[in-house]
Amino acid sequence: MIKEPNVLLSFINMKLRDFYPSIDDLCEDLDYSKDEIDAILNSNGFFYNAIINQYKQR
Repeated sequence: MIKEPNVLLSFINMKLRDFYPSIDDLCEDLDYSKDEIDAILNSNGFFYNAIINQYKQR
């Protein structure tokens, strides 16, 4: 999995926008850990918003 926060953010949001209805579906299909994604993105100020299905800055 991508470790650089800005690249990860861009990749995950693109996948969510274009291919997956939820973060859980993305993680299951790509064999990613939601906890690991959250740890990287949350520590950089980005949080998942299920309503818009994107990680956004608070």
